[in-house]
Amino acid sequence: MIVGFIGLGNVGHKLAATLVRNGVVTWVHDLCYAKASSLLGSGAKWSATPSFLTKNCDIIITCLPSPETSAKVIEGKHGILEGISSKKVWVEMSTSEASEVERLGKMFTNKGAFAADCPVSGGCHRAQTGNISIFAGCNRKVFDKIKPILFILGKRVLHTGPLGSASKLKIMTNYLATTHLLACCEALTTMRAAN
Repeated sequence: MIVGFIGLGNVGHKLAATLVRNGVVTWVHDLCYAKASSLLGSGAKWSATPSFLTKNCDIIITCLPSPETSAKVIEGKHGILEGISSKKVWVEMSTSEASEVERLGKMFTNKGAFAADCPVSGGCHRAQTGNISIFAGCNRKVFDKIKPILFILGKRVLHTGPLGSASKLKIMTNYLATTHLLACCEALTTMRAAN
């Protein structure tokens, strides 16, 4: 199975490096070629465009900073949709909106391809060690197809249900983390006042 990875930010670079380190044939693309240099030195292959990467890969992973960026990489000139064909799988590992993942997923379905939203949780340190948590929203057949790759990238993988369900769960975990952080700050402030 050949994997393409688009988006080499902090978490994306670590996830792509995990694939390369585990012997998965991996193509990479980012707006900044320099971000790929260490991956290329380790055996990854460079693609100048998302469409070229897509033509050469079975699974295309995006790990980008916003839903708008993902949409541009997918729908734009030389984007993923230009290179997609039947049986390939787009895996959205960015934190996104369920409605946007579902909208884009229909475009892949119309071309005979598949889509999964697989946002990650755990930060850069866990991504680097292949110990990140992954939520997977897609139908069960798609999950079974991408599961070997997901278990290379993460230790805890949870199939959450249909496309979009993982994005909803990820947003809720972010909400809970923020709420608990605020509660911790309140507790520390109260305890400081009480000496």
